[in-house]
Amino acid sequence: MEQPPNVVASSQSLAKSARIETLKMIHKAKASHVGSCLSILDVLCVLYSGAARINPSNTTNDNRDVVIVSKGHASAALYSVLSLREFFPLEWLSRYCENGAELSGHVTHKYVPGVELSTGSLGHGLPYGLGVQLSKKLYKCDGRTIVLMSDGECDEGTTWESALLASHHRLDKLIVVIDRNRIQSMGDTEETLALEPLSEKWEAFGWHTLVVDGHNHNEILEALSVHKEGKPVCIIANTTKGKGVSFMEGKVLWHYRPPDDDELTAALCELNS
Repeated sequence: MEQPPNVVASSQSLAKSARIETLKMIHKAKASHVGSCLSILDVLCVLYSGAARINPSNTTNDNRDVVIVSKGHASAALYSVLSLREFFPLEWLSRYCENGAELSGHVTHKYVPGVELSTGSLGHGLPYGLGVQLSKKLYKCDGRTIVLMSDGECDEGTTWESALLASHHRLDKLIVVIDRNRIQSMGDTEETLALEPLSEKWEAFGWHTLVVDGHNHNEILEALSVHKEGKPVCIIANTTKGKGVSFMEGKVLWHYRPPDDDELTAALCELNS
């Protein structure tokens, strides 16, 4: 697929701003999952800087690319990117997680422009995305379906059922991006339920599989442009939980707790340096 110019320059600039907004949101709301948000942000920024054919003016167009963020606990990351891309007002971010506010602690599509599916109970994004892309194929609509999911979701049976169905129906415009940060809930994914060799498993299910650096915008963009006739594509994006803030990186603690005042100041200073 032909990409608009300057996607990477735009996405890199967006990533810095989105990290700052995400940290501020989670700090103010005293919410969780800052590590999960920071690991997924670079992929989101590439998608919404032009790699995916979706923008505020075409959110109901049948031929748009559909982006589904299945790891719904990373809502602050998605919301920050969407607001900075003008899908909805930036001031909504300041009310994140407040009672009656527009933006909840998990991804919600109700009254939130640009969000395709409410998520949070893991393992449902790919089955839904499978249905969307099968519908596009049956009704001869253009556009791809891109499902961004956590590596922990590969513990779910629904993921592998969907993987089988997608290859069986030759859904070559269905893309899965796995946020492979190797940490889930209480510890390392391989201690919780070993996933490796993950790439080979997706290939065995009939997918064309790529492995990229999930913080390298050029690699992400190139992988998202890959099309294999008759095969869905799985992109395993190797990422670091808490990426961008040194004292958060690779630590399960930041799956649960927000930064306090001093930690927020330190994190913002690091991002702005």
